Amino acid sequence: MYAFTKQQAFGNDFVVIDGRTEAVQLATAVVRRICDRRFGVGCDQLIVLRPAPATAPDAAAYMQIFNADGGEAEACGNATRGVAQTLMAETGRGEVVVVTRAGRLACRAEADGRVTVDMGPVGTEWQEIPLARPADTLAVPLGIAGLPDAVAVNIGNPHAVHFVADTLAMDLATLGPQVEHHPLFPERTNTEFATLIGPDRVRMRIWERGAGETGASGSGACATAVAAARRGLTGRKVEVVFATGSLTIAWLDNGRVEMTGGVETSFTGVLAPDLFAPGLSAADECPGAAA
Repeated sequence: MYAFTKQQAFGNDFVVIDGRTEAVQLATAVVRRICDRRFGVGCDQLIVLRPAPATAPDAAAYMQIFNADGGEAEACGNATRGVAQTLMAETGRGEVVVVTRAGRLACRAEADGRVTVDMGPVGTEWQEIPLARPADTLAVPLGIAGLPDAVAVNIGNPHAVHFVADTLAMDLATLGPQVEHHPLFPERTNTEFATLIGPDRVRMRIWERGAGETGASGSGACATAVAAARRGLTGRKVEVVFATGSLTIAWLDNGRVEMTGGVETSFTGVLAPDLFAPGLSAADECPGAAA
């Protein structure tokens, strides 16, 4: 069975399986069970490392990302920092490139032990989010009671950011699914609830597409910082605060976004055979990484 590492960043946790030298194929039902907090290891995202594609010979690995519902995701900023930290320790290098469905992500170690990831350019046009129809992405009208218009941002995956008076008072379990599955978002969306708490400081909670409420989100923090700057609420360098920590997000003049923060390894282990239920057909298997 497969060995794994469990990592977390501010409560956003992920299981990482190294499939660079061993073929790893997981049925969708198995992904869901591994992510289940009662019947499996428990995590928000399952990460499978695969050999770097031929189109990125300088990369250390391809990072395939599955949400807890078994669906494949384009990006996961917190997991990228964790994977980068592991790969840099493995190679003894201070920089590494990780490839995801969202593209090449250049990562570097900081002197204080944190990791910075270049999350790439931001998408702010309605087609880039994507939205189902043309709309002002600075004020997307969702028509959901209790929610202001959203700021739509794509940071490798879609986000809808709502600036509210008190993010801690928001009912994410009710509002999150309504936004995630809103008809304006044909690919569904991650949903942020953010409150300005100081100069260039924003408190954020997130309902993640395919995972529900999580303790933090790297891509969500990037989307929130960009949305705050676009709205004129902050400058282009923002501290995004979660319940148990914060990330520093810089929206650079060249349009790219850098995310800096810490990550921790919780434990390592081996997935037991009982997690791999018999009788799953090939149609249930999660797709492998693209070459």
